[in-house]
Amino acid sequence: MCSLIAARQTYADSTAHGLESNFRHGEPDMKPNLLSTDKVIITVAITGGLHGKEANPNLPTSAEEQAQAAYDAYNAGASIVHIHVRDEQGINTPSLDYYNKTVRLIGERSPLIRQIGNGIGMRAKTPGAKPTSASLEERMNLLNITPRPEMMTVNAGSFEFRSPVGNDIFDNSLEFNRQFIDGCRTKGYGLELEVYDPSHIANMVELHERGVLESPMHFSIVLGIKGGAPASVSNLTHMVSELPDDSGWQVVTVGRYHFRSNAMALAMGGNVRTGMEDTVFIDKATPVTSNAQLVERMVALARAMGREPATVEEARAAVGIR
Repeated sequence: MCSLIAARQTYADSTAHGLESNFRHGEPDMKPNLLSTDKVIITVAITGGLHGKEANPNLPTSAEEQAQAAYDAYNAGASIVHIHVRDEQGINTPSLDYYNKTVRLIGERSPLIRQIGNGIGMRAKTPGAKPTSASLEERMNLLNITPRPEMMTVNAGSFEFRSPVGNDIFDNSLEFNRQFIDGCRTKGYGLELEVYDPSHIANMVELHERGVLESPMHFSIVLGIKGGAPASVSNLTHMVSELPDDSGWQVVTVGRYHFRSNAMALAMGGNVRTGMEDTVFIDKATPVTSNAQLVERMVALARAMGREPATVEEARAAVGIR
């Protein structure tokens, strides 16, 4: 598989404690996978489907703001932009009108790979109602976005998604995912498989064995979402060890462990995701000024480990987008 995207590494002779010791003390007996100089694909999740400008006034919500944020992130070193859209009130929406405009404007400003988040987000369907997840029908309708984006995400299993916005059962049945993946393959979308705990990896392996998914698969190991796997060294190394041998992967971590988890992924030869969907602080007390600022931080971390950011063309080849 193309060297640009990280292959799963085997850690049979490394415990999580051992890895932690290497990072703490700089011991020289680091495993070969920790010496990767492969180019790193940086995904920027510019907006997300949960918090709004109340969390950080610099969060881009309108189509125009998102297009500018994506352009700036591209110039900073990102090669993929992960997209959720908002209405005029800044609330996430499943409306294709907003998706069509946002995807079009982003494509007009930069060559970034446009990746649509299939979860859409949580919102109150009526004023004063409890925020709930988007319906399966609304999520399936994302297949009809025009102009066609390059990638879709697949949320690989169901669980109780808990966030400051609200709690809800995030319904991602195997049958729904089969139908959605079939639709994606028919339309030629690339796929990013978001796994929130180890059982979700098994779900995707099952779909691969049934011929629904093709190799190589590309995973997002999502840590730190309440209801999913917590962010920890042991969870990251274990989930990487469970991936099929030829898989590509990146880490996605929300909140306080965002930078540390991404640094771990970079050291392990993986790819990374950043952006104001995942964190609205550049450090413990300082709000982020832009998505580009976060991408610049990832580029600096990567270069400190001898890795350069992949170009859009290199990322397209790595994830199999024609």
